[in-house]
Amino acid sequence: MAEKTFSYQSSQIFYQTIGSGKPLVLIHGFAEDGDVWKNQIEFLKDHFYLIIPDLPGSGKSQMINDMSIEGMAESVKAILAEEKIETCAMAGHSMGGYITLAFAEKYPEYLSSIALVHSSAFADSEEKKNNRSKSIEFVKKNGAYEFLKAVIFDLFTETWATNNQQAVHRQIEKSKNFADEAVIAYYQAMINRPDRTHVLKTFNKPVLFIIGEHDKAVPFEQSMQQCYLPNISHIHILRNSAHMGMMEEADAVNRAVLQLFHV
Repeated sequence: MAEKTFSYQSSQIFYQTIGSGKPLVLIHGFAEDGDVWKNQIEFLKDHFYLIIPDLPGSGKSQMINDMSIEGMAESVKAILAEEKIETCAMAGHSMGGYITLAFAEKYPEYLSSIALVHSSAFADSEEKKNNRSKSIEFVKKNGAYEFLKAVIFDLFTETWATNNQQAVHRQIEKSKNFADEAVIAYYQAMINRPDRTHVLKTFNKPVLFIIGEHDKAVPFEQSMQQCYLPNISHIHILRNSAHMGMMEEADAVNRAVLQLFHV
């Protein structure tokens, strides 16, 4: 695993690369870093040249001037420029899926296929926006860690979390590394993002949807509503997962990604 850092918008952006073959970018979600893909990295490194960023404000990457969804998509574009890559596949988890869609909207020619992993092309509902705004106020008052340790457990099914307490605890402990400013910026970015269902309708390459049947963050019904929009749609439902299928049903996620992208 090669660890790489470069300067972007006067900030240091960190990413990792491993493997060989067709480039595949794995974009993590909110309050995560590239390590959330570790089960996929171990499996997919034998099939792809993997590029795993820490998004601005996450892991070892510093915040950038433009922390919008579109701004973070530009940071991914900058990584591709560093790597001299002109075509790749891209998979995004949750907020990483929003970034993948923003990238696909502006740079579709760079993408051979995309995967939305527990993510959505729909804009936030007013209720969701209000809930995110309340979360911002909680973080301002109590700090990011107090907020994140309260919500991370709910990203998993209760059964998986009970049987894998060490893994859940590790995820919670990693959230100590997030600055309040970064968590607030992510929430503001998600509130402000537009509906991008038109991207799914016009993207003429394969789109993979990985959906958790018990997902509370991106409800199952909403996930299914977007699956008919692309011209070429692959749907993989994880019957025993909530929002973290990369951990909850890692083997199924690995097989689904390999089946779509390894062509």
